[in-house]
Amino acid sequence: MSRAIISVEDLGKCYRVGHQTAQRERYTALRDVLARNAVHLLRKTRDLLSGRQIVQGDVVEDFWALKDVSFEVQPGEVVGIIGRNGAGKSTLLKILSRITEPTTGRVTLRGRVASLLEVGTGFHPELTGRENIFLNGAILGMTRAEIRGKIDEIVAFAEVEKFLDTPVKRYSSGMYVRLAFAVAAHLEPEILIVDEVLAVGDMEFQKKCLGKMHEVANYGRTVLFVSHNLTAVKSLCTKGLFLKDGRIINFADVNNAIESYYSERNEHQTSNANETALGSGLRLKNFEFETNPVESGAASVLTIQLLAEQDLRIEEAALLLYNGPTRVGVIDLR
Repeated sequence: MSRAIISVEDLGKCYRVGHQTAQRERYTALRDVLARNAVHLLRKTRDLLSGRQIVQGDVVEDFWALKDVSFEVQPGEVVGIIGRNGAGKSTLLKILSRITEPTTGRVTLRGRVASLLEVGTGFHPELTGRENIFLNGAILGMTRAEIRGKIDEIVAFAEVEKFLDTPVKRYSSGMYVRLAFAVAAHLEPEILIVDEVLAVGDMEFQKKCLGKMHEVANYGRTVLFVSHNLTAVKSLCTKGLFLKDGRIINFADVNNAIESYYSERNEHQTSNANETALGSGLRLKNFEFETNPVESGAASVLTIQLLAEQDLRIEEAALLLYNGPTRVGVIDLR
């Protein structure tokens, strides 16, 4: 087996989080204020001397966004990173992109990394689109001649010809993402890291980006792709990394990882179903699909069990379908 292009060993990332205690009384004695400030000063002094992050708040605790994460990625693999919100996906990508330092563990990257994590990452707002292309290429270690040979492809892909010499701070979020992805994908990095930021673009642009990532992967480059669109993950990726609460649950074939994710999600939904109140004495007891997972564009039967605390008649009912925060459909159940 070839040497891994990405090696992650016992990786952990801890954030210090400050909390305010319950709202204080309207009138507070002077001795209480002095005592509280003395405690804060003592804690901050101790943190400063030990080199720890100084955090505001009455109570400070450690939050591990990632814990004991270890895996290897081979050259040419396309890895989809999946998990619920807050699982640690974006934190992992920020560490791999050298934006954030890990608290514990080690990451070894054997190749140039281009990343697209959020709108604005890697661009200087005062520079024009053209200047930012050359800046990003220089960061990746490319010469001006190499960048000049790619700039026409980048501009054509991003469709920002008219605004190439405009400061990017005047770009819309869609223009920003188009140019940022075009730069990241066309400057020939060995490792391409893409977060959910592609959701900012329209559907046609998303298809264009997925096609480009396929092309990048076919050239033997490595791609790490975070998305809640599991259909896109399944079609693009060869392996899947399922994160939950900052730990790896499954790192295997993409179909295997997605099945693990669905199983965990269904267990979570089933365990919480009896806690879901729908109003008027009606509660959601259980719901399940005939086929699991449900493929995009395929038919399936959804069975819903409701528990009524008294006799009632349902005049109207509808099922709302969401993709993240966006409502994508309504099914009339009458």
